[in-house]
Amino acid sequence: MKSMTPFLMFEGRAKEAMEYYMEIFEDAEIRYMREYDEDSPEMQDKVMQGVIRIHDQLIMVMDSEVPHEFSFTPSMSFFIECNSLPEIEHYYRKLKKKGAIHMPLDEYGFSNRFAWVQDQFGVTWQLNFTK
Repeated sequence: MKSMTPFLMFEGRAKEAMEYYMEIFEDAEIRYMREYDEDSPEMQDKVMQGVIRIHDQLIMVMDSEVPHEFSFTPSMSFFIECNSLPEIEHYYRKLKKKGAIHMPLDEYGFSNRFAWVQDQFGVTWQLNFTK
């Protein structure tokens, strides 16, 4: 195997999501972005293929040209091990904005601080901090 990379398919908001993640994660970087060309006027300014790096993780993204009946589901999520309470609180505050809370930031038996949130794009994030 050469590599294995998470791939997120959006419905028209991939560029917005990548920019949003750049604001949240200070070490994020858009590595590559190719937009659809003029041959697809309904897809103008939409991402045909993109790659964002968050910390050491590459994530591929795209906007689907084809409408579909499915979206993201909480059964697949990104799990982030945080270094500090301020870090987990920062991610929690930012990622839940205009999103949903599956498990509020709190102390649980398996973690000193844990939260499970869905961001405004439907992507879910599990945040964990253990002393």
